[in-house]
Amino acid sequence: MNPNLDKTELKSIAAQLYRFMIMEHAGKAELGSSVDVNPASWGLEINDWDWCPGVGVNAISDYFSACQQAEVLAYLVEWVERNQHKARKFQHVNVMTPFGIFPDMYRRTGNPYFMETALDYGHWIVQNSVRTLTGALQHGGGLTEEIWADTIFMVVLFLARLGRLSGDAMFSREAVNQLLLHLQYLQDPQTGVLFHGYDCAAKNHKSGARWTRGNAWITLATPLILAETQDMVDVPVEITQRYRRLVDGLLTYQAANGRWHTVMDRPTFYQESSGTAGIACGILKSIHQGLLPPTYLPPVEKAVSGMLEVITPQGEVTSVSGGTPIMATIEEYNQLSRYPTLYGQGLTLMLLAEYSYK
Repeated sequence: MNPNLDKTELKSIAAQLYRFMIMEHAGKAELGSSVDVNPASWGLEINDWDWCPGVGVNAISDYFSACQQAEVLAYLVEWVERNQHKARKFQHVNVMTPFGIFPDMYRRTGNPYFMETALDYGHWIVQNSVRTLTGALQHGGGLTEEIWADTIFMVVLFLARLGRLSGDAMFSREAVNQLLLHLQYLQDPQTGVLFHGYDCAAKNHKSGARWTRGNAWITLATPLILAETQDMVDVPVEITQRYRRLVDGLLTYQAANGRWHTVMDRPTFYQESSGTAGIACGILKSIHQGLLPPTYLPPVEKAVSGMLEVITPQGEVTSVSGGTPIMATIEEYNQLSRYPTLYGQGLTLMLLAEYSYK
């Protein structure tokens, strides 16, 4: 354990990050770059039912599991009450992300709404979601035959949690199968890290970016999924083998200050905070679950130290790239605007909570 990382101080910073997330924010409504897909005002809009606020509330839920503060649980209950009417059955995995908190919310509150709604949407996802030629979930209805790394955190994690809650191994099998398929089609055999996406029709990785946040989604979601599916279904050893190879590959790209560049094999590109936090949190959770040995802790602590350098006194996590589809060229990843977002805040919150409370 690094003596320079004071857990009491980290808990205080985590609380500041949480408060920043739930505040009212204003931002520029216009795009900041010609390659942007979202304006800065989108990044901290928590009252919506999509992936950005979805990652935010999943992180707040994880934070509550660590800190057990009643006000945090009360916020989650109120958030669902304010926004549940916006949920819809739609062919894009991103609109399913908020449901990731429903299994734990049912356990915490006993409100049957959480169980009934989770089962309704869970069955709809399994039965109706568009799949690629490989059997992997298509990331979005208009993204024909595209597999994205993001999908694992945005919807597959929910299915794994629902399987555990309901006792229905069908959801667990689907989650494990999707995780394996995404690892198989996205993992670079040379480096072990993941490409952002795969085009099943063209049989290529499109622009071929080894995008850091995409790697973070799977690095973090894998231990969370495996924790939910253990004893529910058999988990192929190939998953844990590929995961270890992924983590080992990621560590070869970690910069001296503990962070990762937004495209990890492009050291002239800017360093990206959400991806750094997600990767470090995933490795740390894997250590705590026994998926990785404690020898992997020093790179995590280096990342925590690096992340402290990009958090303002007000609790804003800086150097977070905006919403990122599979870009046409690798260079375009470096042209995306950076601004505070709920996923940047959330992934950092999860990292600090995992390190300081456990």
